[in-house]
Amino acid sequence: MGVLRANVAIAAVQHVRRMRGGAQGHLMRCSDGQFYVVKFRNNPQHLRVLANELLATRLAERVGLPVPAVEVIEVSEWLVDHTPELNIQLAHETINCQAGLEFGSRYVVAPPWDGQVLDYLPVEMFPRVRNLETFAGILALDKWTGNANGRQAAFWRKMREKKYTAAFIDQGYCFNAGEWTFPDNPLRGVYMRNEVYAAVTGWESFEPWLSRIEVLEKDAVWAVAGEIPPEWYGGDWNALEKLVLALIARQQRVRELIEEFRISPRRPFPLWKNEN
Repeated sequence: MGVLRANVAIAAVQHVRRMRGGAQGHLMRCSDGQFYVVKFRNNPQHLRVLANELLATRLAERVGLPVPAVEVIEVSEWLVDHTPELNIQLAHETINCQAGLEFGSRYVVAPPWDGQVLDYLPVEMFPRVRNLETFAGILALDKWTGNANGRQAAFWRKMREKKYTAAFIDQGYCFNAGEWTFPDNPLRGVYMRNEVYAAVTGWESFEPWLSRIEVLEKDAVWAVAGEIPPEWYGGDWNALEKLVLALIARQQRVRELIEEFRISPRRPFPLWKNEN
């Protein structure tokens, strides 16, 4: 299979603010009128986290999970040169963000000033999350993609709304970050609080997402991989091909990996029915 390259139609036009997080993303207004959290190729984590973000998020979208829209964003040299805030702070120096094709994740509230976004929600507020059941679905995806990080979520609501919606962000450490390996561990890729899994009673709680992962066509996985700019994996098509083949092979292992988490010392599913 060859690499399919999507046309880049979205350009960054204005820097808004720096975001928290290890990749040191920046919120930017773009030519389509939307706001994106943009992560740069010279981020402190790894070049491949951009490829991971695009691949894992698009796969999550394919199976129906609540993830932000993601795009390839073109950041011009002119914008970097004329925006002092577009920098990355390393241990002993500050460097400019790299211009070119970067990763963009659409900000979950549009426009950003019309709502509230929290990266942490107290357990007592979980009843105010309208789609808490989707944490079971993203668990299945994280096990499939070998997320080496804890599961990250953004809880957002419009100003006039009382309930929050969970959106799953930060897929950069899927495929073991820059390693593109799958060192499976029962406690990797899971949310920090068991309470998000409180309604899980058996395999039916992972539907429809688990079955969609298991039956997702190989061509669909290849197609998503083909959208990744070669600059995001150093042009090493053989490495990307190996990753995709491993990912396809893992589609039938997701239940086994969830089961390992189920019987782990965390005991995340107290209502699991043994007959399921």
